[in-house]
Amino acid sequence: MAETWNKKEREKKKEQIRKEKVERKQARKEKSNESKSFDSMLAYIDENGNLSDTPPDPKKTHNIKLEDIQISVPRLEDRAKENHTHKGVVTFFNEAKGFGFIRDRATQQSIFFHVNSLTEPVQEQSKVSFEIEKTPKGLSAVNVGVLR
Repeated sequence: MAETWNKKEREKKKEQIRKEKVERKQARKEKSNESKSFDSMLAYIDENGNLSDTPPDPKKTHNIKLEDIQISVPRLEDRAKENHTHKGVVTFFNEAKGFGFIRDRATQQSIFFHVNSLTEPVQEQSKVSFEIEKTPKGLSAVNVGVLR
C-alpha cells in the first residue's frame, strides 16, 4: 500500500513532537537535580521582615536572650496598673430613649453610652469620667460618672 505525501508529513510532525517532548522531559530532570542542593532551599529574613535569598550581615545581628521573649498574655497585675478612665463632655442625651454621646477630651471622639452604664444621673454639657468598652457595634462608654 502506498503512502501519500500528506500522511508522511503528519508522521514526521508527530515524530518531531515526540522528540521535543522527550528533550523537555530530560531538561526538566537535569534542572531538578541541580536545584536540590541545600543552599538553594534556604530562605532568610532581612531586617525589614522580608524574605531574601542572601544571608544577613553578621555585623547587623542582635543577640536576644531567651528570657526576654514573652509569648503570653500580660499578667493581671500589669494590666491593672494602666489607667483606663477617660474624661469628656456629654454632647447629647435623650432621657426618653435612654442613650447619649460623650465627646472624649483627649481624642475628640464621640462615644455612645446607655443609661444602664451611668453611675449617677447626667445632663447635656455635664463633665464626666468614663471607661471605654469595645462592643460589636463599636465603642461604648461604661461606668459613666459626673466630675465635680
